[in-house]
Amino acid sequence: MYVPAENTFLLHPIKLEGPCVSSGVIVEINGNITAPREPSRWRCYDNRCDKWIHFKHANGLTVRGNGTINGRGHKWWNVNDRLRPTALEISHSENISLTGLSFMDSPRMHIHFEKSKSARVTNITIDSPGESPNTDGIHVSGSRDVFIDYCRIGTGDDCISIVDGCSHLNISNIICGPGHGISIGSLGKHGSNDNVENIFVSDVLFVNSTNGARIKTWQGGKGHASNIVFERIWTQDSYNPIIIDQFYCDGEHCTEHDSAVQVSNVTFRHVHGTSQGEFAVKLGCSASIPCTGIVLEDIDIRSGYEDQAKAYTSNVQGIVMGLNIPQTHL
Repeated sequence: MYVPAENTFLLHPIKLEGPCVSSGVIVEINGNITAPREPSRWRCYDNRCDKWIHFKHANGLTVRGNGTINGRGHKWWNVNDRLRPTALEISHSENISLTGLSFMDSPRMHIHFEKSKSARVTNITIDSPGESPNTDGIHVSGSRDVFIDYCRIGTGDDCISIVDGCSHLNISNIICGPGHGISIGSLGKHGSNDNVENIFVSDVLFVNSTNGARIKTWQGGKGHASNIVFERIWTQDSYNPIIIDQFYCDGEHCTEHDSAVQVSNVTFRHVHGTSQGEFAVKLGCSASIPCTGIVLEDIDIRSGYEDQAKAYTSNVQGIVMGLNIPQTHL
């Protein structure tokens, strides 16, 4: 499939489902693909617009080019979140490559990998306003062996979000902002048993983002988030550069439960820069299921303003090594 340069094509929701006869399918996009401008003009399956472009059971899929995929999401952003479509979803697939494209203004998530493995995402640009709701840049669920590198992402939600069933993800050389950071979670909503493990994030610049390196879990959930490393992180005026939040919820006040997702063996290493929030380091863990094996190594985050940045910790077990700015006690 080929989309030629210097051309713009209007595309209604489409699903391309395998299994494919060929060992590899190449989709090359050098022109522009745009969604209908008005939500009412979308031709959706069974009146459901949860996906715009969907590849399923597409082993060996390559999507590449220097074109732009424009979701024209502005008029969707006031619609109920459950009704808004994700721009590109790749599900139940393996040996995937996504390279070189630009995404903008998705009605909801820009890119979603679901129940897939062995995927490589490189040199992708994602651009949506900071106030656009739930427009995650790259969302990964139920997937393993995913490599994401050399991407520039600005959204109204997580630049990259990693949720239940993910393992062995490697994320590097990312610029994130605006956005809510690179997030593990949320996990454990409605008492669910969610598990994420073996995640490595390195060489990331957060610029004016709401969060930086983040883990977020709901009270009352089960499962674990473990063996996670954030290293060589630079933050430029982010609000919460380092944050573990085991009290994530829809409201302002979240009640504590007897159960929680276990957060363990998490390292934040070589994190430098400035914060515009009160707490540069915020580790809020559950009394019933404390965070264990937390390592802070060579942390130097200072306030971008006159006030001194602070650290907050609760129910955290671990060690601090090297530079420790702001002063943090575990």
